[in-house]
Amino acid sequence: MSERFDCTTSGGRNDGIAAAGAAIRQGELVVLPTDTVYGIGCDAFDPAAVTAVLAAKGRGRDLPPPVLIPTARTAQGLATEIPDYAKALMERFWPGPLTLVLKAHTSLQWDLGDTNGTVALRVPSDETALQLLADVGPMAVTSANSTGSPPARTADEAMTMLGETVAVFLDGGPVNSDGPSTIIDCTGLMPVTLRHGALPQQDIDAALEPEPQPPAP
Repeated sequence: MSERFDCTTSGGRNDGIAAAGAAIRQGELVVLPTDTVYGIGCDAFDPAAVTAVLAAKGRGRDLPPPVLIPTARTAQGLATEIPDYAKALMERFWPGPLTLVLKAHTSLQWDLGDTNGTVALRVPSDETALQLLADVGPMAVTSANSTGSPPARTADEAMTMLGETVAVFLDGGPVNSDGPSTIIDCTGLMPVTLRHGALPQQDIDAALEPEPQPPAP
């Protein structure tokens, strides 16, 4: 039987985080609000749980889930060869609706699917999500919907599509955003936008412009 918690109050959020944390540590799935859409997720280091997330959505291993992390510093332990432009984007836009695809550390004991040695990382700007991530660590999280259906923007929509496959639903109220996160490939010499989303391309371009140099004396 799924549990649902009202996370619009501090008391309900604390109770929900405790229940969701316990469920995640037992290999179960949870639904959580983010700053873009609701997500369904699990412990990123639990391969069976990651498989369950993909199955709940009706998705294959060819579409591995992104990983949500509590702080930009966490990325240092998950990704390697982080270019300076990626660090600049992290500093400017995290927490926020920006997902960065980076080369993953080969020593990590996880299986997110067919990632080709990469990992997609994001720090969401949502109090409930960040509190949960601070408790349980990196989570494999993808949009809370059945494949082919619109992403859930309320807990009710997520419950309708995912039902009993989820142990805990954290209800943070309706999500009002300009779409999914913008995804940028940071595995090469230059950033490549893979998906346009809530973060406008012009903001990304502006953040990557070189600092103006003072005139020579």
